[in-house]
Amino acid sequence: MRDFEEIYEIAAERKGGPEALEALLSTPLSSAELAAIPDDRWLSMVAKSIFRAGFSWKVIETKWPGFETAFEGFNVARVASFHDEDMDRLLSDKSIVRNGMKIAAVLENAHYLHQLSNEHGGVGAFVAEWPVERHNELLHALATGGSRLGSATGQRFLRHMGRDSYVMTQDVVARLVGEGVIDKAPTSRRAMAQVQTAFNTWMAQSGRGLTQISQTLAMSV
Repeated sequence: MRDFEEIYEIAAERKGGPEALEALLSTPLSSAELAAIPDDRWLSMVAKSIFRAGFSWKVIETKWPGFETAFEGFNVARVASFHDEDMDRLLSDKSIVRNGMKIAAVLENAHYLHQLSNEHGGVGAFVAEWPVERHNELLHALATGGSRLGSATGQRFLRHMGRDSYVMTQDVVARLVGEGVIDKAPTSRRAMAQVQTAFNTWMAQSGRGLTQISQTLAMSV
């Protein structure tokens, strides 16, 4: 596995130099900023991430105001209290994408986030408190505690919310395979632990976070 500086140099050459590469790297939110995000925005992004999976993102974005209305602003406690009549209402609401399994997943995740909020003083606090050096375990917690939040969905959800994170895109996986970290797309806890170990090494070498390392890996391919 190469030092991060070597991979950075490859990415910089591909993108037109260090200055051009730096302009493409994102800065995640601070722990304080994450903790301050209201619970309803976490549930909103959970829902959006679930509905985007396998659908046109443009369609979901166009319909999103309808989703916000149909799910009552994604108030976590309110959505967690939805019953059969609410499910029937949502399944007949033409302002949203009427996919029963995805709608049910949003309701299930409202229960999950409501529990997290009660236990940690807010969903944002739960996410913010989780050490980046154990980010793989946070992904596993979302995948097992939530509904349809495994793999890329959970990874993209956290990235969109501003959490310092990695996303196992095709290019990131290609670089990880090229560096001998894994031999294929990571789907097991063991493989994700290997990914985390590599990112921890690169964080120590570079002083950068998971997001910028992940983006640099992607742009080096």
